[in-house]
Amino acid sequence: MKLRLMTLVAVGSLALTACGGKGDDKLGDQARQAADDRAEVMDAQAANMSGPGRDALKANADATREAGEAREEAIDDADVNADAMNNGQKAALINGN
Repeated sequence: MKLRLMTLVAVGSLALTACGGKGDDKLGDQARQAADDRAEVMDAQAANMSGPGRDALKANADATREAGEAREEAIDDADVNADAMNNGQKAALINGN
């Protein structure tokens, strides 16, 4: 029984280690949030407009949000080690540069 319990604990620990801990989830969230913030500014500007310019700006805001979500997924899927990156590298990933 003790051996089985120890094995389960070891397997559980390995699973937790494999699923993160390198800061990529936080970095991905920051990238998505930065895109959302830019999109909110565009939406606020569009609210003061009318016609095709307004529609184009709202579409651009939607595309910016989608790009932020895609960037978040890409960062998470790449499993980057954000803890080992400098601030400039993190900013480049967050801002899509």
